Amino acid sequence: MEKRTFLFDGKAKQLYTTDDPSLVVILYKDDISAYNGVKKSLIQNKGILNNRISEIIYQTLEDKGVKTHFIKRIDDRNQLCKKITVFPLEFIVRNVIAGSLARRLDMEEGIRPKNTIFEICLKSDSLNDPLINEHHAVALDVISYEELMRIYELSMHINEIVFQLFDNVGIDVIDMKLEFGYDENNNLLLADEISPDTARFWDKKTKEKLDRDRFKRDMGKLEESYYDILKRLTSQ
Repeated sequence: MEKRTFLFDGKAKQLYTTDDPSLVVILYKDDISAYNGVKKSLIQNKGILNNRISEIIYQTLEDKGVKTHFIKRIDDRNQLCKKITVFPLEFIVRNVIAGSLARRLDMEEGIRPKNTIFEICLKSDSLNDPLINEHHAVALDVISYEELMRIYELSMHINEIVFQLFDNVGIDVIDMKLEFGYDENNNLLLADEISPDTARFWDKKTKEKLDRDRFKRDMGKLEESYYDILKRLTSQ
């Protein structure tokens, strides 16, 4: 499969066409950002680590019957994926109170609520990716209530699978951002990536943060933490 025309440059990935119009190549970069691009840097090997971690997670999901855009990892930085039309929405699944939710509700990080919390953000750089509800999403005419219910069900199933995968290696899945879209055959698929860039992962015993929060909070050793996650996932 030949990578061809450059399509899009995102904060952490680039998108390219291939000689098959139904497939794209996603390149994982070493760029990292926070606070809607206000804080930026380069972290050596981050793209390589995220590419591999996301491959393991998506392959596990596929093996468990979850349909995703992922086809295969081509090399250290590139993935071959199905071309899909993505909803302009981010679906956040929260198992533990952390980050912006802790600040908004004035709650201590680390509290585990009785329920799994679902949130929706509108993907809009100009609006700073605002938090919206289901009725806002439908009013914007970007999704239907029926599609939202399907996505909530899928998100819960994905959360259960990813939680178990990481629980087996001593890591707690605090929360994660998911994106969905349709392929050319109108199949609803999980898109984007699941990695320490898009999810919070804490060591179950020490509660040490192993994700992008290390960059956001100037904690250092981000590459080492990402590598720790990969090492654990590949040693099962």
